[in-house]
Amino acid sequence: MQELTKRPTTPSILLTHLESTMKQFQSLMAVMLIFIEIASPIPFYEWQVWPVSPAEAVLYSPETNIPRTGELALRRAIPANPNMKTIQDSLEDISYLLRIPQRKPFGTMEGNVKKALKIATDEKASILASIPAELRDEGSVLYASLIEGKGGLQNLLQYIKDKDPDKVSVGLASTLDTVAQLELLQAPGLSFLLPQQYLKYPRLTGRGIVEFTVEKVDGSTFSPEAAGVAKSTAKIQVVLDGYSAPLTAGNFAKLVIDGAYDGMKLTSANQAILSDSELGKATGYSVPLEIKPSGQFEPLYRTTLSVQDGELPVLPLSVYGAVAMAHSDVSEELSSPSQFFFYLYDKRNSGLGGLSFEEGQFSVFGYTTIGRDILPQVKTGDVIRSAKLVEGQDRLVLPPQEN
Repeated sequence: MQELTKRPTTPSILLTHLESTMKQFQSLMAVMLIFIEIASPIPFYEWQVWPVSPAEAVLYSPETNIPRTGELALRRAIPANPNMKTIQDSLEDISYLLRIPQRKPFGTMEGNVKKALKIATDEKASILASIPAELRDEGSVLYASLIEGKGGLQNLLQYIKDKDPDKVSVGLASTLDTVAQLELLQAPGLSFLLPQQYLKYPRLTGRGIVEFTVEKVDGSTFSPEAAGVAKSTAKIQVVLDGYSAPLTAGNFAKLVIDGAYDGMKLTSANQAILSDSELGKATGYSVPLEIKPSGQFEPLYRTTLSVQDGELPVLPLSVYGAVAMAHSDVSEELSSPSQFFFYLYDKRNSGLGGLSFEEGQFSVFGYTTIGRDILPQVKTGDVIRSAKLVEGQDRLVLPPQEN
């Protein structure tokens, strides 16, 4: 598979690569179906079951269980107390149940909330003990809000009993936001030790937020928000996840602080917005490819994931607004020192299970959380007027020579 590197990340080549991949996939499926129909004595249209292994089932499931929004991916990536993760999983199941048309399974939802409420109540001591002493007062306030606050579990339970799906949806979002805030207090740093050879790189030991100001230089404007005024500039905010990609996020955060992306031109491709590959005086590190598999304790380095064998990343590429590093032009085991891209996920151009054909091949290190509506408006030639690390500088650890 052709990779995104400094040399081959022009729009035309990226488009050609994606179209070629789609055609190869479609051709392969067509050949397989024709062969099955010819070889099988049973008419294909009468088949009820297509047996596949558990690993292959990942590819064939139309609802592969990976996060479909940046917020959900970021919440799942927090290395928090196991009790909080159980509460989170129970509540997130409700979001899937809400999608069921017509008669909603409110009884199942009620059971999920009661389960979460019981764990939160029974394990209060464990939940608060997982928070560092200096943050425990803040944690106690959040815990009380989780139980009895306006957006807490008790109110959510009442909305479900009232069978009001709109209030359930709003209340669930608020409750999950409180859960995430508590989990972040429980995760003040990395939950694993980095390999010794990688301590020479900058690293982000938690979350960071980068705010981009993107400008159109051709006289056009971005579409205004409701009752807003059309402007030539727009804001895009990206949350960096050092929990799952500490080296990649750390290198990126340092480049932002150094002003490396200020004034950089962007290129709009079929499913990506790419930064220029030339940085001028500022240079980044050739960080190894860094991908944390789902269910694993720490990232893998210098290797891609085998999605066809059931391996999925904690930070999936198959999310609109995912932010990842391009590949190095030196080695496929390295990320580019500086070139990154916004991924414009499109289910219509994805494989079975809704997974991107490039899933597990790039170091994803964050997601666009503000300005996703701006991304499709970015065109080739638009410029990053400024990029600022507005949160997380206290979590950025620089190697000795950089201090």
